[in-house]
Amino acid sequence: MLRSQAAAAESQTLPPLKRLAAIVGGSAGNLVEWYDWFAYASFTIYFAKAFFPKGDQTTQWLQAAAVFAVGFLARPVGAWLMGIYADRVGRRAALSLSVAMMCAGSLIVALVPGYRTIGVWAPATLTIARLIQGLSVGGEYGASATYLSEMAGRGRRGFWSSFQFVTLIAGQLCALLVLIVLQHLLSTAALETWGWRIPFVIGAGLAVVVFWIQLGLEETSSFAAARERDGERSKTMLLFLEHPKETAIIFALTSAGSLAFYAFTTYMQKFLTNTAHFSKAEATEITAWSLVWYMLCQPACGWLGDILGRRGVLAAGFGLLGLATWPILTALSAQASPFLAFLLIAAALTMISGYTAMSAVVKAELFPAEIRALGVALPYAMANAVFGGTAEYVALWFKQAGIESGFYIYVSAGCLIAFVVAARMRETQTTSRILED
Repeated sequence: MLRSQAAAAESQTLPPLKRLAAIVGGSAGNLVEWYDWFAYASFTIYFAKAFFPKGDQTTQWLQAAAVFAVGFLARPVGAWLMGIYADRVGRRAALSLSVAMMCAGSLIVALVPGYRTIGVWAPATLTIARLIQGLSVGGEYGASATYLSEMAGRGRRGFWSSFQFVTLIAGQLCALLVLIVLQHLLSTAALETWGWRIPFVIGAGLAVVVFWIQLGLEETSSFAAARERDGERSKTMLLFLEHPKETAIIFALTSAGSLAFYAFTTYMQKFLTNTAHFSKAEATEITAWSLVWYMLCQPACGWLGDILGRRGVLAAGFGLLGLATWPILTALSAQASPFLAFLLIAAALTMISGYTAMSAVVKAELFPAEIRALGVALPYAMANAVFGGTAEYVALWFKQAGIESGFYIYVSAGCLIAFVVAARMRETQTTSRILED
């Protein structure tokens, strides 16, 4: 039965231009979503004291990081609701809805007055905005990973689906580039007073544009085939009862992958400023250049996954990072050269690419179409909430407690556990549940 369905689907291969248009359209929303999400992290160094005026710089950043973490708590809820929505209504509809929600959250952040104007309502409103954005990003990941993997085609599924993280990193990079431009155009006082609001206005505007683009996307053949089969549709209990091993694998891989990702991307800007004592402008530029390198690593590692297999690339990335995190962060903490700091971060991000480039395709290949979006999104968002969303807070807590190296051990241990899981899992390239090309 499965072979006959796969054979039938083989004859309905998308033309190259249509496939490319689908990949670009599906990726565009991901870029805007993550630009808005990371704009918060990138501009925290300027707006933290507008919402949390008490305490020293580390305390203010710690409070802002706590709100960042709160946004992650909404991501499992968004993943759950939007995963079911994507499996029942369609991948395209879920992508459009999540972008609209991100637009609303960004507008709230852009317009909310500071603590001196409305008191405790300022951080409360900021938290509400982050919860809305958390719902949005939680839903976007599963819908995007599923859409890109289903549209990618059998032969180059690893390569094309890696563009989910290409656009994710591009969104983060765009947020940093906006920051760099504003740092050159505005004074520090202007950035802290009103300039930090500009990126959120930009994000809301971009979301409107992408919303209209995504209304014209084609639905995937996998979703269409699942609808025709009219079997049991996406249900939460079905995920945990019928696919417990796959759910556990995604949770374990995402726990370590998200922790390492946030440690070496969003937290790096603060680490370079707070620990290595680079200026804010230097830290931003080092982080930006390392993200350019990281973005270029994604399709290369995705291509390797198509040639060598997903499992080997995953295991190599986690294993190397588990061994290298301590020496990299230790060397980085005492580094005075911006170029050498860039090389150290780039080395870590190259290793993390073994996970991030494989992330979408491996997770999508584990589940049948009827429950794929929920299966990809929910365990990912749960792990992200626990480990990714708290990465900055945990790092700053270790810093404030005077035992910063404890965070290095924390990241290393997570990666080594994920290495074991990746090495023991089945090769999804040869056992893929995506039947349609």
